[in-house]
Parts: sequence; C-alpha cells; structure tokens
Amino acid sequence: MKFKEKILEGFFLKRYKRFFVDVIVEGNVITTYCPNTGSLRGMLNEKARVLVTKVDNPKAKLNYRLEAIKHNGVFVGINTSLPNGIIYEAIKGKKILNHLRGEIKKEVKYGKNSRVDIFIDNPKGKNCFIEVKSVTLSRLKGLSEFPDAKTTRGSKHLIELGEMSKQGNDCYLIYLIQRKDVEIFSIAKDIDEEYYENSIIAKNNGVKFIAFSCDVSKKGINLIKQIKINEN
Repeated sequence: MKFKEKILEGFFLKRYKRFFVDVIVEGNVITTYCPNTGSLRGMLNEKARVLVTKVDNPKAKLNYRLEAIKHNGVFVGINTSLPNGIIYEAIKGKKILNHLRGEIKKEVKYGKNSRVDIFIDNPKGKNCFIEVKSVTLSRLKGLSEFPDAKTTRGSKHLIELGEMSKQGNDCYLIYLIQRKDVEIFSIAKDIDEEYYENSIIAKNNGVKFIAFSCDVSKKGINLIKQIKINEN
C-alpha cells in the first residue's frame, strides 16, 4: 500500500490529549493528528524520527497526520485506519488466504452492535468473518505483542468471533504488525489478562489466529510475511 499523500520526515516531541502529537519538521513545530488510541508503549521517545502526512482535506481539523515512528531502528506504522485496507487488498489480490471464496465486503454488521472488518459472503460454502488488529508493540527483540493497553473492544470482538465460529462460519483474527523487525507474535497477557483469556476461548471455539509483519517506509506499507504465533 503506497501513501497517497505527501510524506514529510521529522522528529517526535510530545503526545497529549491522546490524539495530538507535536513534531518538528524542517525546524518548525507542528501539531499532528495521532490516528491511534493505544498507548504506543515504548515508542514515544523525544527526538525519535517520524513520518507525517500532509493532509489535503479542507475539512480536516489538523493539516498533518502522524503515520510512523522510528523504534529500534525501523519505522513502525501507527495509523490504525490502514490495516483493514491492507488485508482487504491482500485477500482480494490472492496474496493471502487464497483458499477463501466469495464476495469480499468491508464493515459488515454482525454480533451485538458490531461491524466485522472484512466479510466474505460464500453462497456455496462457509461465510467468513475477519477481524484485523494493528500491532506496534515490541518489548523484546524479535517479539511483537498485542495489545499495548487494556482493550474492552478487543475482547468484545474475540467473543463475537467465537460465537460466529460456533455457528459454523469461518472466522479469523489477523494481527497486522506494522514493523519488520519481528519474527514471532504473542498476546501481552501482563497488559490485558482478560483479552488473553478471551483469545483462548475464541481459539477453542474455532477462531483462527494469523500474524503478518510489514515493511514501513516513506513510500508506504508492504506486507512481508506470515510469522509464528506464540501459543503460550
């Protein structure tokens, strides 16, 4: 996936009010929108290099959007609105899960007041429900983890995917890791034990878990490969 808008490089200064980040670009301090509700644990280091989008939208409250932060030598994508599209295009282009058949749709209502990220309507077989999670956290070399903060919404999705699976549907939880320096993925049990427990329940109910790493650069975000998931 290529970035459609102009990308600028700069340095991180501070995050505040959750969705605001000040950065330095070409010697000027600018306020950017932070499209990530997580904690971004371990990455908000002063003077860390960042990638920022110049937003071409007169209705936008801020003229810039934070896209990536450099951590442990690699750019890490922090925009949580992008993974759904990356996975959607990868499935549609038969780059991943090419055994799935049916019409691919986005944001379809299911469960209790929820919308599944990707739905594949297969009139000749099982329908497929796919939830996509954006992953940034890496506390140990080569290891990626999710979540980076407690996520009630994430647990809700696990429970609802499990219910869909019990009804005979094909269900997936895909962790899109927006960094290339990892080889294994694990649930961060110490950060959110409830999420971990619900992931075990979902797996026992037939939900399949998959993780992919990505290369994030000034040009865009490219899916690299499927990586191993730690079952412990």
